[in-house]
Amino acid sequence: MTFSARERWIMLVASAWLVTGLQLDAYAHATTPQLETFWTPWHAVLYSGIAASGLTLVWLLRSRLPRIPTYESVLALPNALRIPMLGMAFLLVGGAIDTLWHNIFGIEKGLEIFVSPSHQFIILGMVLVAVGPALMTTAPRLGLGDAALVTVSALLTVLPLHIFSLHANVLGRIYFGNGDNPVRIYSSDAQMMHAYLFTTALLLLPIVLIGRRWSVPIGVPTVLVAVPALAMHLMFLSDEKWWLSLTVAAAAAGVELVIRVVGPLLWVSSSVAWLLLGLAGPPVVWGTLFLVGDIEIGVGWNIHIVAGILTYVSLTGAATVLVARNVRPPAPAAAGPSPELASDTAAS
Repeated sequence: MTFSARERWIMLVASAWLVTGLQLDAYAHATTPQLETFWTPWHAVLYSGIAASGLTLVWLLRSRLPRIPTYESVLALPNALRIPMLGMAFLLVGGAIDTLWHNIFGIEKGLEIFVSPSHQFIILGMVLVAVGPALMTTAPRLGLGDAALVTVSALLTVLPLHIFSLHANVLGRIYFGNGDNPVRIYSSDAQMMHAYLFTTALLLLPIVLIGRRWSVPIGVPTVLVAVPALAMHLMFLSDEKWWLSLTVAAAAAGVELVIRVVGPLLWVSSSVAWLLLGLAGPPVVWGTLFLVGDIEIGVGWNIHIVAGILTYVSLTGAATVLVARNVRPPAPAAAGPSPELASDTAAS
């Protein structure tokens, strides 16, 4: 099943409307902690984005389902439609629960925002809806327009995850250890160490998944790292200097440049090249951030912690590449007689 460029771009605009509502709401909560009402302009953008995405999906389904849809006809739809439909179901359930939740229990604050069940449903729904435009793109090679659409769709897919993982994410906060020696096992330092692992996987995944299907256009990996870093700074660190997000963006650009120039000279297979990216890319980016952070504010972690984090992110990057590039759905079973029929035939 194919989709026109018009259909894919309209779906992308609806997804952008939806995710923009989340970004505005996150910024409002970050800058106005005393926010105590559900009825805000940011929620209006968010919930109208849910409506726009739902109506767009209905429009896409009208010509692809029979007049009276059946269970079989829905299952026959491609993942490009089934996954956003599942996302819309999560959005509708989460939105309804969210309104009821706020009226009964009040507005969430602090960590409550990130563990609220209704918020989890909404975020999952956003992710599944926003990935739709990329799944709808079936061209064997990405031209300029398709590359832009797939890249924006990937960004809209991962930005809600970056926002919702603020409590376990490197981006959106400035913290390089408090200088305790030894470092306490259960501490902010330990939480941040694990944040480097999660953020590494979250930044690598969209790059690897695009590369699994297409040849990745020049600049796309840098954009997929730089935009989340800059967006998280804008939402949660707007009063701070921009050195953290700009360092991450610049380091990502440097890694891509080296891979583009040196990669073809290594005479290695594509699989090995991707594995090398996973092994070397994360420690280069985060190592650069540690160097700049030490100049700007000082790094409180000693050599054991810093070296350990860089080793962890290298292994995490390699594991992310291996899993994302090699885990595939099982191949459909070959057509033929069932085992029971085959045995009956042999017996006769």
